[in-house]
Amino acid sequence: MAEWARAIGTGWVPHGPVTGPDVDEFADADEITAALAATPGDSLLAVQHPHRRPGAASLREALPAARAMLDRLRERDYRRVREVVAPYRIAGRDGTAAGVLCLVDPSAVGARIRHSEEVYAGVVVERAAALRALGCATSAAMLVPVTGDGLTPAALAAMRGDPAVDLTDGAGRSHRLWLTGPGDEQDRLLAAVRAAPLLVADGNHRVAAAAEAGTPLLALVTAGPDLHIGAIHRTISGTGLDVRELTAAWRAAGLTVREVSEVDAVEPGTVTVSARGGELLVALPGGGPDHALVENLLLDRALGLDPEGPHVHALPDEHSPGPGTDAVLRLAPVPLSEVLAAHAQGRRMPRKSTYFTPKPRSGLLLAALEA
Repeated sequence: MAEWARAIGTGWVPHGPVTGPDVDEFADADEITAALAATPGDSLLAVQHPHRRPGAASLREALPAARAMLDRLRERDYRRVREVVAPYRIAGRDGTAAGVLCLVDPSAVGARIRHSEEVYAGVVVERAAALRALGCATSAAMLVPVTGDGLTPAALAAMRGDPAVDLTDGAGRSHRLWLTGPGDEQDRLLAAVRAAPLLVADGNHRVAAAAEAGTPLLALVTAGPDLHIGAIHRTISGTGLDVRELTAAWRAAGLTVREVSEVDAVEPGTVTVSARGGELLVALPGGGPDHALVENLLLDRALGLDPEGPHVHALPDEHSPGPGTDAVLRLAPVPLSEVLAAHAQGRRMPRKSTYFTPKPRSGLLLAALEA
C-alpha cells in the first residue's frame, strides 16, 4: 500500500482544445444523445458514451468502435508523455483548486480512499466495462484530503514555466496543467498525495468502476484552497404529472405541501418544486438526509417512481432541465461539515447529493491503465 499513488506510466496531453462537444457540461443522458446526433464525428464524448450515438446498439457492442476512435484521437490530437504526475490548477467563479493528477491503485479504495456518496449500481457496471475495453482513463475523479494540507503548497511550487495545457472552458474557468517527470519533485508531490486519507469529492462512480474493473484510477488530489459544494436537484420527466397531482400524492403520504407564488432560496429540510401549473414548497420530515428522503419518500413511496429509473434524473446546480421535464425538485446544498461528519462515522451521503466545484476537465490528460 505504500505506493498506492503513483506516476502515470503512459499518458497523452492534447495539442489544443479537446475535440468535440463539451464533455463535462452534460448532466443528462438525453442531452448527450442529442449532442452526439448533432456532431457525428470523432469526439471524446463519443468515446465515453458510444452506446448513445445514433444507431448504436448495446454498450458492449459499441465499445470496440469506441476504442478505435480513441486511438484515432490520441494519434491526431495528442502527444504522448511518460512517467509523469501533473500539477494542475483550476480557477473560476465557482472556486479554485490546485492539486496533482496521478494514478491511484484500486486496492486503496476503502482503505486510504473512502466514498462520500452511494452510487447507482448500473452506472458502475457500465463504466467498469468501458474502462476494461478502452484501457485508458479519459476523465479524473477528484479526491480531497480529510486532514491537513501539505499538498497545496507542494503543488503550487511545482507549477513553474509554461504549462503543458492552458485553456479556458465555456464557463470561463482557467485550466493549467504542468508535467513533472521522475525525480525529487515528483517524489515530494506523491508523498504529499499519500500524506492523508482521502474523501471522494467528485467521481464516486468513476472510483467504484475502477475498483470493480481492477484498473488504476486517474485522480486529481486537491485540498482547494477554495472548493465549493453546490446542490444537486432531481427532475421528473415522462410522467405527465402536474402540480395538482403532485400535491395530492405528497399530501396523501403525510407531507406538508403548500403552494407558493415563486420559488426562493431552498432551505435545508425543504424542497421547492417547479411543475406545470405552479410552484410548491414541501416540508421534509426528520430522520434522514434531504436527498434520501426525496428519493425514498417523495419519489418512490408517494409517486411510485424508481429513483434509478428513466423518469428521474439528477440536475446539478446551474444546469437547465431538459425538454419534457414535468417537475424540478430543488434541494439545498449539503454543508461540507455534514459530508465530513458522515465520513468520520463511516457513512455515505445519498447518491448525487453533493456537487463539488471546480472540477477537473476531461481529456486534458489521458492515462493508460496498466496494472
